[in-house]
Amino acid sequence: MSLPARTRGLLLPLVALLLLAGCTAVPDDPVPPRTTRWQPAPGTPWQWQLHGRLDPAVDVPVYDIDGFEHPRSTVADLQRRGRKVICYLSTGAWEEFRPDADEFPRELLGRGNGWEGERWLDIRRTDVLEPLMAKRFDMCRDKGFDAVEPDNMDGYANDTGFPLTAADQLRYNRLIARMAHERGLAVGLKNDLDQIPALVGDFDFAVNEQCAQYGECEALRPFVEAGKAVFHVEYEVPTGRFCPQARRLGLSSMLKRYELDAWRRPC
Repeated sequence: MSLPARTRGLLLPLVALLLLAGCTAVPDDPVPPRTTRWQPAPGTPWQWQLHGRLDPAVDVPVYDIDGFEHPRSTVADLQRRGRKVICYLSTGAWEEFRPDADEFPRELLGRGNGWEGERWLDIRRTDVLEPLMAKRFDMCRDKGFDAVEPDNMDGYANDTGFPLTAADQLRYNRLIARMAHERGLAVGLKNDLDQIPALVGDFDFAVNEQCAQYGECEALRPFVEAGKAVFHVEYEVPTGRFCPQARRLGLSSMLKRYELDAWRRPC
């Protein structure tokens, strides 16, 4: 049975709209929230690359890459290859080259942290920093990352320009961990060795630089004893000197260059 011309005239625009809606895809929709959080085990091999053209072919189950520099498609590609992907962010220092750098009030910026264009943050000002970091963690979640590596988490032990205390650092680090967990992301404690006994329960893994060079690797034992990975790199000590201890402690260790390009020499 055919429809009257007037009815056909009313239906045609509606059909066109429905067809358009069905064919139009919204790019980079947020990834649905996870119901379980990733927990890497001690000894899990990894790759840490923050600079240079990303090499996705390293045969390891974990990649740690820059959260700002890589789109959701890169994260998805690594995951299709069987990797878990960690989102590198700086949470304790300001970086002048980030797209949100102008959102940080100048009074929160302290002394340089030793890297060009970076300055320590006044982590006591959680009223300002929490919403700024929330946007960054939302970015990691929406790009589909499995975890976050928040960097510069030991400002209280450095010359920041602010009178930071150990209590200030504990409060801030626990805030960072909670924010990650609220978004279904695992989170690692970066360095901050002296506070490991107090924080091991708040974090899902640890990331450490140069514990062998400074004779500090034993301090990471609580993470391994809790069944949590310690992702560890050295820059100046040859593998023959640090790998035997790393294996004994159950660390996920490798030698890297300071620029953290694709090159690696694992234990």
